[in-house]
Amino acid sequence: MAKTIVVTGGSAGIGLAIAEKFAIAGWQLGILGRHRARLEQAQAMLLLAGASKVLAISVDVVDADAVDAAAARIEDELGPIDAWVNNAMSTVVARADHITAAEYARVTATTYLSQVHGTLAALRYMKTRDKGAIIQVSSGLALRPAPLQAAYCAAKAAVTGFTDSLRAELIADKSRITLSVVYLPAVNTPQPTWTRNHSGREQVLPDPLFDPRLCAKAVQEAVERPQREFWVGRSTAMMALGQSLAPEFADQQAAKQIDAMTGDPAPDRVGNLDEPGEGPAAIDGPSPDRVKSSRREIFSSRQRDLLKVAAAGALLSTGAAAGFSLSRLLPRLRP
Repeated sequence: MAKTIVVTGGSAGIGLAIAEKFAIAGWQLGILGRHRARLEQAQAMLLLAGASKVLAISVDVVDADAVDAAAARIEDELGPIDAWVNNAMSTVVARADHITAAEYARVTATTYLSQVHGTLAALRYMKTRDKGAIIQVSSGLALRPAPLQAAYCAAKAAVTGFTDSLRAELIADKSRITLSVVYLPAVNTPQPTWTRNHSGREQVLPDPLFDPRLCAKAVQEAVERPQREFWVGRSTAMMALGQSLAPEFADQQAAKQIDAMTGDPAPDRVGNLDEPGEGPAAIDGPSPDRVKSSRREIFSSRQRDLLKVAAAGALLSTGAAAGFSLSRLLPRLRP
């Protein structure tokens, strides 16, 4: 019997790339999104890609009851949910004090609470069987926040707090349900063309820019070979290490990125914060010429820990060498 995976935000961008990856492998798919016509396009694409069945459900993942109803329908029509991927998100590009309280609330609901809703819906079924994989799609900006993205960075950081707490509970219960977080870099998707923007300039995603299919590969690994965390892209690894080892330096570097992250002057854009943006079911965004196509830039939490130990060791070695030199110099400086 074919396995079943649910992907929120599954009609475009990273969500559609994830769905396509599992469709090619012959999985059954439940894709959730707001734009009904785009969901239908995505459904047709995924069936052509090899999915045995695709159930496309129009739902706003901010609505917990609607997410629960979608999960119940998927279980009824496709069978047991083997994996659930929380991918839906939204953002506002603007300085922190130019984002309204309502916009903060909406980004928090779509980017953080949507993952809570999806996780709880999945757990209701997975706990009865004591198996399944839940994957939270997060961002390097949860580890090292960037300017002009305060609402999004805060929401993604909340996902980490929720997930780490839940993981400890599952460990205490000796549960066989796996819980992974995939931290992503800048990715070439249609999202920047749909984002609400009050910055007065076009949003420019920083280099290196990665292929959404690399992100899908990381999610596939999280389902098939679960680990606590996965980092996608060298930039994500560098952000995490920089924040961990030298946060004040990371603050200064982030401050320098404001001009690089914005382009030509542009009027305010309402975007897809409250209503779905118009556009086709497309994986790729407007900058294919800038994409790094490497398939090797996926780092697991085990590899991350080795990187952190190596980096800390290098700093300690440098500090020890400096201390040794200073200890030899100080006696000569005494009066």
